[in-house]
Amino acid sequence: MHVHILGICGTFMGGIAAIARAAGHRVTGSDRNVYPPMSTQLAALGIEVTQGFEAAQLSPAPDVVVVGNVMARGMPVVEALLDSHIPYASGPEWLAREVLHDKHVLAVAGTHGKTTTSSLLAHILEDAGLAPGFLIGGVPGNFPVSARLGSGRHFVIEADEYDTAFFDKRAKFVHYRPRTLVLNNLEFDHADIYPDIAAIQRQFHHLLRIVPGSGQIICHAGDERLAQVLAMGCWTPVAGFGRDAQAPARWSAQGAAASDYASFTVLHDGQPQGQVHWNQFGGHNVDNALAAIAAAHHAGVPVAQAIAALGRFAGVRRRMELSGVAGGVHVYDDFAHHPTAIATTLEGLRRRIGKARLIAVLEPRSNTMRMGVHSQTLAPSLAGADQVFVHAPADLGWDASVITAALGERAVLTADIPALLQALLAAAQAGDHVLIMSNGGFGGLHAKLLAALAERHD
Repeated sequence: MHVHILGICGTFMGGIAAIARAAGHRVTGSDRNVYPPMSTQLAALGIEVTQGFEAAQLSPAPDVVVVGNVMARGMPVVEALLDSHIPYASGPEWLAREVLHDKHVLAVAGTHGKTTTSSLLAHILEDAGLAPGFLIGGVPGNFPVSARLGSGRHFVIEADEYDTAFFDKRAKFVHYRPRTLVLNNLEFDHADIYPDIAAIQRQFHHLLRIVPGSGQIICHAGDERLAQVLAMGCWTPVAGFGRDAQAPARWSAQGAAASDYASFTVLHDGQPQGQVHWNQFGGHNVDNALAAIAAAHHAGVPVAQAIAALGRFAGVRRRMELSGVAGGVHVYDDFAHHPTAIATTLEGLRRRIGKARLIAVLEPRSNTMRMGVHSQTLAPSLAGADQVFVHAPADLGWDASVITAALGERAVLTADIPALLQALLAAAQAGDHVLIMSNGGFGGLHAKLLAALAERHD
């Protein structure tokens, strides 16, 4: 079968392409931004990619067109597709129909921690010899790819609540029909899609409606908004988790807060199961680990085996990833783009580095960020840093001076990347730790800063 994918260079659609290719299909695709690393990954798979969204790419007609959610009415290829008789489907719909229908699906949903928890879970299942398939919105350190078909009966998927396609405005995750569902947390996000938190909660409730009674929902025990979702109706056994050992939590941790969370004891129903020793840090990662252990347990992996596997977890690209050290300055890359994630990430790094100077650099790039939804909560989330730099271009959409008003002289706003690079270079000294946060490439700032620091040192 010839599968043509519109919007193929996004992480999710690129994963669909890799899975379709592994399933034996001929795969082609198109996108507007065709560049490495996705372009090279697709080329290595033998997938031909067309630049742009012109109608001619549908001739000769493929057997099916898979439509990414970046596509919109008015695009020439979309109008040509609707005028044709070529079958089409969204990415989630195609995946559910062609791949997930006979799998034990383990889905990880929530505002924060989806990529890390999915990566942890896939690693635990792989370590246990279950050869899972997976589709993750990042690159797990234990695998060379972000998606694979797998040879086992389990499939791990990062299940986000963004809308499915221009013709299907339901959340993507309602297509996956999980047997094991992790609910990490729930906050307001995706303001370009949802008007308020209640609208997101309704989508999460739709997800609960399709988890079978023989499955399991693994839910953060301390999240009030998730509790409200469960109260709307739940027909599946629920196992709570949380590092603070809240009363409803069947899975909890002990001894984690005494350090930078690099070791802790896992408790199941209050009974110690073993101690985790790993190279991750931050309280949020303890929660992620508990959720992954609980989900793997539901899939049949003994707790002791899951705990041992965590010691071999290599992390996730762009999740508190050390980009390099130059001139005595440590430079980190992190995906944090929500005030809660920013605060948690800074707190975790602070515990690791102690009293060393911590410089936070933020690009408010997500649609929600650019709309100014979090403008009043950003400054408090950045308060854990000794110095703060915010990229505030002219088209940001809100007045970022509210950050400098709240944080004073330790906050600096810059309108372009070259100016930001020079300001960082002037501020960073040996012994500092620079945490760069963005859900995009940030103009290659990480590499540019490391190169400039190395040149200055030499």
